[in-house]
Amino acid sequence: MGMMEKMMDFMMGKMSKKEKEDMMSKMMDKFFADMTVEDKQKMMEEMMPKMMEGVNMMEMMPKMMMSMMEMMPQMVTEMMHMCLVMMLPKMPKDSKIDFVLKMVASLMEQGIAGMSEEEKKDFVSKVTDKVKA
Repeated sequence: MGMMEKMMDFMMGKMSKKEKEDMMSKMMDKFFADMTVEDKQKMMEEMMPKMMEGVNMMEMMPKMMMSMMEMMPQMVTEMMHMCLVMMLPKMPKDSKIDFVLKMVASLMEQGIAGMSEEEKKDFVSKVTDKVKA
């Protein structure tokens, strides 16, 4: 083990989890400053298996999506729209119908959540008018 590794082990042993996270955040910009996209991609490919060890992605994804939704609602809705525009024309007819029905049901259910009866009626009316147009 080299001197740098010994020093890092010593420092890391004395730091709290919060201090480690803060340091990692500050150091990332400096660390990646002179790396190409290809360098970063190669590093991710090598590090990802180590980072993902023991992580339950099925549990983690909803949390990640929720934080993304809170941070970037405009970006996420635009990305979702563009994905659908690109994906739906390429889907087989039966799959497309099933998917669209499922999405519309979810959009309606979540769209009216927390609304008064009057707001729900107005919402459904606007959606219905748009679908008929």
